[in-house]
Amino acid sequence: MTTKQLFIDLNGDMGESFGAYRIGHDEELAKVVTSANIACGFHAGDPAVMRRTVKLCLEHGVEVGAHPGLPDLMGFGRRAMQITPEEAYDLVLYQAGALQGFVRAEGGRMRHVKPHGALYNMAAVQRPLAESIAKAVYRLDPELILFGLAGSELIRAAESIGLRAASEAFADRTYRADGTLTPRTDPEAVIRDARQAADQAVRMVCEGKVKSLQGDEVALAADTLCIHGDGPEALALATLIKERLQHAGVAVRPYGI
Repeated sequence: MTTKQLFIDLNGDMGESFGAYRIGHDEELAKVVTSANIACGFHAGDPAVMRRTVKLCLEHGVEVGAHPGLPDLMGFGRRAMQITPEEAYDLVLYQAGALQGFVRAEGGRMRHVKPHGALYNMAAVQRPLAESIAKAVYRLDPELILFGLAGSELIRAAESIGLRAASEAFADRTYRADGTLTPRTDPEAVIRDARQAADQAVRMVCEGKVKSLQGDEVALAADTLCIHGDGPEALALATLIKERLQHAGVAVRPYGI
């Protein structure tokens, strides 16, 4: 009897520096992840950083994606805003289109779009917002893949219009019983112990389950696993997670390839 091969994409948030500020570990992370979500200038990043990060990813064979966020540089895009579905459409199309221009100029092709921070979490539960984001991505390029929280409205909205979607799970974030992420305002939202995060990652991929903060077993099917790039231990965490997954027999490679 043969065992079905498990696959997972490891995506990392990159290109979050801007101006005189340096954030993250892009050069090191590009050697570990298989897909990159590059900030597009609204929550982080700037044109020069976008160009450099695109070039870095292409040099390392990392699949490039846009990471559009809310226009909230001071809050790093993690504060919820009241926006209409039409505004969400414009924000995503504007930012993803800008990054696509940099990718094409460097001779590459953009593979996916993943909303950032509060925009991502809002779209996970608000169907009108999710539909507008999916429509913006589809109209930019129907071959793009939309990354969204596993089991969320964003995944359903993409699938409803024929847009490919990749269900995402988070190694270093805790979950609530309904399958949504614990808000960052909660002190237990982020898992800071690398071994605990790696254990959670392996279980999500191999068993399709995660234990919520409330103690419930939450089922999820993950196509891609997020590795945050802005923490002080980001590189060590990403490396450990990749090693643990491979040791468990999971093939780490870009989604859809």
